[in-house]
Parts: sequence; C-alpha cells; structure tokens
Amino acid sequence: MVKTYTMDLAGRTLSVEIGKVGKQANGCAFMRYGDTTVLSTATASDKPRDGIDFFPLSVEFEEKMYSVGKIPGGFNKREGKASENSVLTSRVIDRPMRPLFPKDYRNDVTLNNMVMSVDPACRPELVAMLGAAIATAISDIPFDGPCAMTQIGMKDGEFIVNPSQKEWAEGDLKLTVASTATKVIMIEAGANEIPEAKMIEAIYKAHEVNQTIIAFINQMVAEIGKPKHSYTSCAIPEEMFAKIKEIVPPSEMEVAVFTDEKQVREENIKKITEKLEEAFADNEEWLAILGEAIYQYEKKTVRKMILKDHKRPDGREITQIRPLAAEVDLIPRVHGSAMFTRGQTQICDVCTLAPLSEAQKVDGIDENVTTKRYMHHYNFPSYSVGETKPSRGPGRREIGHGALAERALLPVLPSTEEFPYAIRCVSETFESNGSTSMASTCASCMSLMAAGVPIKKMVAGISCGLVTGDTDDDFVLLTDIQGLEDFFGDMDFKVTGTTDGITAIQMDIKIHGLTRPIVEGAIARCREARLFIMDTCMKPAIAKPRETVNEYAPKIVQITIDPEKIGDVVGQKGKTINEIIARTGVKIDITDDGAVAVCGTDKAMIEKAIEMIKMIVTDFEEGQIFQGKVVSIKEFGAFIEFAPGKEGMVHISKIAKERINHVEDVLTLGDTVTVVCLGKDKMGRISFSMKDVAQK
Repeated sequence: MVKTYTMDLAGRTLSVEIGKVGKQANGCAFMRYGDTTVLSTATASDKPRDGIDFFPLSVEFEEKMYSVGKIPGGFNKREGKASENSVLTSRVIDRPMRPLFPKDYRNDVTLNNMVMSVDPACRPELVAMLGAAIATAISDIPFDGPCAMTQIGMKDGEFIVNPSQKEWAEGDLKLTVASTATKVIMIEAGANEIPEAKMIEAIYKAHEVNQTIIAFINQMVAEIGKPKHSYTSCAIPEEMFAKIKEIVPPSEMEVAVFTDEKQVREENIKKITEKLEEAFADNEEWLAILGEAIYQYEKKTVRKMILKDHKRPDGREITQIRPLAAEVDLIPRVHGSAMFTRGQTQICDVCTLAPLSEAQKVDGIDENVTTKRYMHHYNFPSYSVGETKPSRGPGRREIGHGALAERALLPVLPSTEEFPYAIRCVSETFESNGSTSMASTCASCMSLMAAGVPIKKMVAGISCGLVTGDTDDDFVLLTDIQGLEDFFGDMDFKVTGTTDGITAIQMDIKIHGLTRPIVEGAIARCREARLFIMDTCMKPAIAKPRETVNEYAPKIVQITIDPEKIGDVVGQKGKTINEIIARTGVKIDITDDGAVAVCGTDKAMIEKAIEMIKMIVTDFEEGQIFQGKVVSIKEFGAFIEFAPGKEGMVHISKIAKERINHVEDVLTLGDTVTVVCLGKDKMGRISFSMKDVAQK
C-alpha cells in the first residue's frame, strides 16, 4: 500500500511517500521538499554483532552528482569517497539519533540517505535529516523517537526557518537543532558573533518548529508504523555487578578513578581488572563481558561522586579549568605556529599562507560553495592517547573536529581584498585528554596571528559537560571536561566565540534531551570560560596579529586593472603571463573583475612583475620613456620589447643623431636600450625613438 503524507514546512510543501520504493528495508521514506528529493532508508541486522561493547550504527549521506546535473570530476566519472560535506552531514544525523536507540542494542543499523535531486531553495541536508528520522520511526527497529530537525538562518537580525542554499551560505547564522517532543537533543551552529541571548532565541525557535514536524511524524507512525521487534539484550547481569562490588567495594573503585593523572587511573583500573579476571577465571560467560562491566562500574562511580558530592576525578571545582599554557613560534621556518595546552590536552597548530590559486576546489551539490579559501585540518595520532596503531588517514571524527575549528574562525578572517591569501591551519594533537577540538580552536587563533593574518578578533573555545540525576532539575554542569567526564557524562557542549558573541557550537549528548535551563547554563558557562582563557593564557602569548607576514611566507601585492585588459596580460594561450612568471619567478592570480595578485618571496621581483603588468595595460602616450630589449632587426629599423608581449619599432632614422646605413652598425640582438614613445605609426604600431630620449 502506497501512502503519501504532506505538511507545510516554512512555506514549502514537505512530502513523504511510504510503500512505493525500498520495500525490503525495515523503514523507507521517499522525501520531497520543494524539488529536493532524498531516499532515506533504515535497516537493521537480525542478530547482534558478536564481540562488541557499542551500538554499531552507520549513517550515510550520499551526494549523487546527477542531482545537480553534473558529471563527477576525475578519471572515474562516478561518485567515490564521501566528500567532507557528506561526512559532516552524516555526523549531524548520527548525533541526535544514536542516544534514542536502546543502550543495550547491538544489532547493526544503517541509515542511508541518497540525494537524488536538489532544489536550491530546499537544502538536501535538512531533507536527509528528516528522512532518516521518519524512516527509523516507522520501521520495526527499536527507537525512542520520533525526533525532528530544523535549520535556522539569519539576515539583518531576522531568523529564516529552513533557509535556501544561498541564504544559508550568505547569512549570519547556520544553526541546526534536533528535538524530541519535549527536549533539545542536538545543536550545531556556525555564526558571525551572535550574542548568547540571540542564539538561545534561535535554538528555541527551531525547537518550536520541530514540534510541528514531530506531530506530523506521529501521525505516520500511528497509521503505518511497524511494531518494534524484540532483540537480544547485551546488558550486564545484575548478579555480576553485585559480585564485582563484593570483590571491589565502591570505596576501592573511587580511589582508583579519582586522580588527575590519566596514566595512573588506567594503571589502577588495570590492577582491578586483573583482580576480577582471577576471581572469574572459571566463568567464561562473565569473563567475556568483564571489560564492559568494569566500564559500567567505573561510570556509575564517577557519576555518583560528581552528582552527589560535586567531586570531580581530578579534584577540580565544577567551574574550574585545568592548568593553561600557550606559546607561539615554536616551529622554525613555517609561516606561523602556536601550541595550546589545557591539562593533558595539547595541540600544536601550524599556519601556511599561499596565493589564492591554492584555495581548495569543492566539487559538490551546493553550487554556492565551489572553493574554500580557509582550510583547517585536524590530526589525532595514536601516541596522543598512549596507544599504538598505524595511521590510516583522517576518519570521520578528525574531519568533524577540523570542520568545527574551521567554522569557529571563519567569521574573524579578513576578506580577500584585505588579505589576498589562501590559508591552511593544521592542528597536530600532541596529547589528548578531553576536547582537543576546542584546544585546536585556541591554537589555530594564535597561529593565525603569529603568521600575520589580520584576524578581526581573538577566538577561543571550551567544552561544558553534564551529569544528570533522576529528575530534570537534578544535574551538574562541568566546565572543561576531561576524557573520563566525556566518556561517563551525558553531554559534550562545545562553544567557541569572541568577546562579543558565538562563532560555533557543537553539542553531543547521550541522554534523551536537554532542558532549557541546561542549555542556557552551558552557553553561559562556556562564555565565562572562553573569556578567562583569552585573558589569562592566549593574550599573554600573543595579543594581536603581527603587522607583517612571516619572513618565510610568500608576499602578495594586489593591484587592479581594467577587466578589458586581462587578455593583454594573459596573452595568446597564456604566453605573456607565463613570460612574466618566467622572468620574475612570481605567481600571478587574476580575477574576472581585474584584481591582480602577484605573489613571491623576492620583493624586487614582485615589483618588477607589477611594473611589467602596468606597462602592458597602460594606454601609451607620446613622450613616455621605456627601457626595452632589441628582439628583432630589420633593414628599416629594430623592434624593441619593453614588456612581455609588448613591442614597438625604432625606425633606422630614429636610432642615432647621425645618419647610419645599417641598423647593425649600432644595435645587436639582446641589447637593452632606452626609448621614447612617439605615438603610433600608420600601421597602428607603437613607434619609438632612441635619438630623442635626451630631449625628453
């Protein structure tokens, strides 16, 4: 049976078709919003995966290039590795939905979202988010939903619900909020220094819209939703927990976990594990799940001490930030470098500057984003957490952390007119024990300033954690969470910003949503902490951007020419511009509006290249004096090249004051001579004189 459901969503029709396609999936929703079309499916395995202690959820956002009438680039001409946008969208769908599945569920679940058509007025990412939620809600997969997602943009201080691709790209706010019927469960934002109060208003505007979508989904679930299937629980048996507590009393576990040294804590847990392995040597069933049982025991111990006694594992107060340190210029010869340390979290960031031609080209389904001038990359090697494993390149987590720090700094970067450089920051994780993405933001900000990038304001970031009790008003917020508090807590609420407002938010939770007091409290706590970090740590290391770029960075000088003269500078098949580059060793970028950026490390060569370009685009007048090279000798005179691709002729009668019979009597090929312009001859060629130079 085919059923179609529709609703008005922000002035456009959202249509969901059920039962027409994807019938073998556990749940399938054929989504249309405007002309944007996404096929969302939810599938689950029949049995749990053996030997794992986590919920194996996979979320995919597939960008099909035919959706925007393109053939993929490259040799293969087919979609390959997921783009950065695909990875980030998949993460945004994953984060709110994962906590709504049962905690003891170990069946593989895949949420696939295939973008088949893109209407620029209706963002496909939003449609995929809603499609994944609907497909799961109507399926037989255990899920404590439904949930819904709304995006909020802003222009001239006014909110735009579910903005178009263009409005999203050009607006002052890029906010995505997911909600259940009662609480906010996910926040992701990029913003141009939005004040905290305005951000909270936008969050709850989205939450309000989400309630209308949830009512729409509930209608579908009531009419066509499948009964949820039963599953094999992987919960730890209560009798096992009781036995563990007999062998390792809670007081012993408290002593083991409450230390500010991660390595000491791990050694303590290792000793407890060995003790329990010996005690359960004859019970293979319990031995198989002992690791998960110890993890749960450790988690309950930490949560109880934080919630009831406000005691943190490392002894800090709930609002206290770990010891901070910052320095710049620790790496020689790079264009900019900085290191930021917060407790056992340490990031070294290196900034590289290059001509705008080095900007990253983006081949995707959003035609408003074709290049990236600022790139932030984040690396997380195994040694940073004391482990050993081979590097396999960046995973989804690394891409997500890099994108968050990138989003945090974008609002304060200078325009290309002010600073005509492509910029790449790389954050290397030296040590990790909680919120390396926020440390990356702080380190990148300092690295940019050290490189001489004239950012408008300083940006810092911090993460706020949460431990909740049995009621909505029983909770504790934790400033600057370390790894243990992240693993065992309920929330990782990251906020970056300047002194004036928020530039980025990313919120992950493990529970079924946050109340408004928690959201408001976390945002306020993060503001207080980031201002403290800037004032006490970052500003003493480097208070403002350096006046000039680093000595090893390329120097760029920008001039503007008449757009109609661009062809003269480029020359036939690029001959003229390549000649300038060959002679001076510079790089030259020219935009369609006539902006010319000349980049090099030798100031004299940059000036020489600019002089050549100016000569080429100048409309010559009688009386102008030039230096040029003899490139051709004829019986009637010589041709002088005074700029790449630009030549004029000196008639034999204009070479010397006295009469000469042959040009070769005075000139040879390659001679450098000074000439004065006489205007243009009858054939339209520039005419020069050597003998009249002195008179000018």
